[in-house]
Amino acid sequence: MPKVTVPDHGTFEVEEGKKLVLALEDNGINILHRCGGNAKCTTCKVEVQKGDFGALTDIEQEAFSKKGTEEGLRLSCQVRVHEDVSVKPIMTEESANMDAGPRPAE
Repeated sequence: MPKVTVPDHGTFEVEEGKKLVLALEDNGINILHRCGGNAKCTTCKVEVQKGDFGALTDIEQEAFSKKGTEEGLRLSCQVRVHEDVSVKPIMTEESANMDAGPRPAE
């Protein structure tokens, strides 16, 4: 099983192919996903520190072109874990002082 490492939260194994946003949430990281995983709000973005999720999806490209973003960020609601990765969530319930939003679908 692939492993996900999050600074200050440790490393955990996840089922291969699981959406990153769900892997984070299921392991106690309160990442935001205000739009419910529909790539509309970009609150679930993560900085990819190690590993690869492949090329940006068309949905990510569209969302980032509307909202603007920096290199090295991905939408955790749009990528799936297939290998060991290290990511840093940009917005969490604690850092943003708001509710995560509706749980994204598998």
